Amino acid sequence: MPNQRTLLAIPLVVALIGLASASAPPASKPATDATLPLLVTRGKAPAAALLAREASWSTPVPGAPDPQTGQQRAQRPRWHFAHADQLTAADTTTGTDKTPTPNTGTGNGKGGSDVSSGSGADTESARRLPGARGTGDADRIRIRRTDHFRAGSITKTFIATVALQLAAERRLSLSDPVDRHLPGLIRGRGLDGRTLTLRSLLTHTSGLADYTTGTKGLVPLTPTEAVRTALALPATTPGRWSYSNTNYVVIGMVIRQVTGRSYATETERRIITPLRLSGTSFPGTRTTLPSPHGRAYTSEGQDVTALDPSVAGAAGELISTLTDLDRFYAALLAGRLLPAPQLRQMLNTRAAEGRYGMGLYPQKLPCGTTVWGHNGRIPGSYVRTAATRDGDRVLTFRVNTDAIADPGLERTLLTAEFCPRRSTTG
Repeated sequence: MPNQRTLLAIPLVVALIGLASASAPPASKPATDATLPLLVTRGKAPAAALLAREASWSTPVPGAPDPQTGQQRAQRPRWHFAHADQLTAADTTTGTDKTPTPNTGTGNGKGGSDVSSGSGADTESARRLPGARGTGDADRIRIRRTDHFRAGSITKTFIATVALQLAAERRLSLSDPVDRHLPGLIRGRGLDGRTLTLRSLLTHTSGLADYTTGTKGLVPLTPTEAVRTALALPATTPGRWSYSNTNYVVIGMVIRQVTGRSYATETERRIITPLRLSGTSFPGTRTTLPSPHGRAYTSEGQDVTALDPSVAGAAGELISTLTDLDRFYAALLAGRLLPAPQLRQMLNTRAAEGRYGMGLYPQKLPCGTTVWGHNGRIPGSYVRTAATRDGDRVLTFRVNTDAIADPGLERTLLTAEFCPRRSTTG
């Protein structure tokens, strides 16, 4: 039984604990929260959002399995969501990897808290959007965590992953000439499918012109029409890196020839279903986005939410969500989708003089950290995903327009996430 001295000491201890709690510094905010609103104010985007994913464990080696069931609760990844738009302040949400509640602006499911973190409206930009006059338009402009959007050329990472899986299964070789699978497809402009290899397509060193130079990304084409359009344009130098959407359109055609199924079906079967990427799909010629979704605008303010995705095909057709893209790149770089030799090939940038691997490219940040990922641009949407080499940290951000007025802000945002934290307190 406690003596009187002990009983008298208890209130003092409680008081000291309360004093310490009251004097503790407030929790710091991620540096990205101060940077994201700049995509609206300086970048002139109607709205912007990001979702960061950080693993609670270290992946020991590529190909290591996920944590065992008994460990998963303690080792769920941490998520941080933030958004900013022209009509409201930015918001952020931090929490663990739980299913997000649909149709909410800032919720991340159970256990997240919302805090204000941002800037107000950019009225000059708001005037560029038809009908954007006040906070009543916030739901129309705002980007929610659960929104579906067009991911553009991020599609290439999915397509390259399927091609490399087929290589691992020895159903094709990266050294195969295009003609082995698609005889006679590529002839002209000094290019010949009998000598161009699949590797040159995946690394953008084939010399094929980008067919979207002729279509401006606005004209729906079949894959064969896209290749013919490219062959009517001046070729680039074979063996030298030159980014071309045509390369991945051809890879999509090879996937169908090798498997007997479309690139969309193969990607769903091999990647989307196993990883449970429930918000990711290939729409084909469907012009609408799945719900929930926001609006999409050109840099001139035209609403292009409805779009025929066959303007992009295997080079950029994908629809996805912030959560799904984070999960995909985390799984890919952790070695869950490719055997180690194929993942090394994907990350090998020698053919492209350090600029590009196969469906992935590196970016070295000012602090010396190199991140891997891809961007995607299609009318009404720009998205960028970047991750550490082991996939333990991933950031995806997007704007609901196809251009950022200050392109340097992308590097600034990646630096804020992946370089040593410079957090602000609020």
